[in-house]
Amino acid sequence: MAEGMGDVNGLADDRALLGRTSTAERVSDILRSRIAAGFFPPGTRLSEDSIGGALGVSRNTLREAFRLLTHERLLEHQLNRGVFVRMLTDADVGDIYRTRALVECAVVRGLGEPPFAVDGLADAVADGRRAARAGDWKGVSTANIDFHRELVALAGSERTDELMRSVFAELRLAFHVVDDPRRLHEPYIARNLQILEALQEGRRDDAEALLVEYLDDSRRRVVDAYGRSGAEGGAGQRGEA
Repeated sequence: MAEGMGDVNGLADDRALLGRTSTAERVSDILRSRIAAGFFPPGTRLSEDSIGGALGVSRNTLREAFRLLTHERLLEHQLNRGVFVRMLTDADVGDIYRTRALVECAVVRGLGEPPFAVDGLADAVADGRRAARAGDWKGVSTANIDFHRELVALAGSERTDELMRSVFAELRLAFHVVDDPRRLHEPYIARNLQILEALQEGRRDDAEALLVEYLDDSRRRVVDAYGRSGAEGGAGQRGEA
């Protein structure tokens, strides 16, 4: 399969998720997951005919799903060219990390008294270590995102979870185009464990300090890796799905 074409045929397997009450929201959930998993890389043009046919949905439903994902900044519409998976800029990455710092650090700061419910964090750390031993750096990336999603979930806020779901999905657009995923993700396996251990021991302030340093370092690494990949410069460079 040509680079950037994406696994369009695989979408047919997701048709059962739509059920009889097919909605644009369900279609957008499917496409969001596919984009996050890297099936549709940044710069890929999304074909209404191919995707609509694979999912068995109407053109209007698919266009509404595209509109929802455009609002989430995962897609962009280019006049007379179509809909593309977004290519992030350095400014986008910086803004994503500012949002992460505001939300994630506030969650840790507001945890209250220990013990904290960190089983989900522990599972994500274990998943990341297993993936690293297998040399599965895409799996390490997924486990890392899961760690931070579980961290945000400690706030017990559906609104915050929904906000950060979009932020993490957008961040993965940058992860999918870096040229050395191991270099990008490997250092954070141990740092996730440090934050987990601090929370397990009830050291909330230490966990927040570790998180502040972690996010600042991660932002610099992602910007550097993203720049070395030559990813900036707009969509429409990879192909069609």
